[in-house]
Amino acid sequence: MSSLLKEEMQRVLFRPEKLRLAEFIEIEEPTDGRHFLCVSVSKNKVVQLCIVRCQASQPSLKPGSKESHTMRSSIQECYRRTEVWPLHDLILVDGRDPDVDDPCFLLHFDTVRTVTAVSCSAKYTFVRALFVLSEQHCQRSLNLRNFDWAYIKPTSFYSNRGDCVVLTQICFYAFNLVCLSMCPVPLDA
Repeated sequence: MSSLLKEEMQRVLFRPEKLRLAEFIEIEEPTDGRHFLCVSVSKNKVVQLCIVRCQASQPSLKPGSKESHTMRSSIQECYRRTEVWPLHDLILVDGRDPDVDDPCFLLHFDTVRTVTAVSCSAKYTFVRALFVLSEQHCQRSLNLRNFDWAYIKPTSFYSNRGDCVVLTQICFYAFNLVCLSMCPVPLDA
């Protein structure tokens, strides 16, 4: 579902602006409709964060009819960017408390924007994407506070899974050889 939604937002909202939607999460907002926190990259490598509101199409009266209702089919009218910030203006991302499963975090620009993701997992997914994009396109580390670093930037043990799998297989084979060499072999055959 999320990949279809990402493709739809990319096609309708970001591609016409010559932007590539890098990551998005659904967030909770007090206004009606679904809301998403998105991060996009332009052709000249400028990274932007934005809040996108998706409001369900409202029924409209069909021309010439007073009682007949039809749904508008224009998806373009459904997605609206309500707030936009460049990533280089982001001063700090505060996770509030790394020891609690809290989907809320704070984005510090000139003002502080409170964001509540739909899950703690979504919060960490988005912050990981911001961290990578900041290093790639802004050539600086993102200033993070109150996050569990094991989920943000994995250690080398986890990041290079190919070598770990090979090493684990070698250890498994060596263990099997040791076990087989310790087994008594019957000489009566």
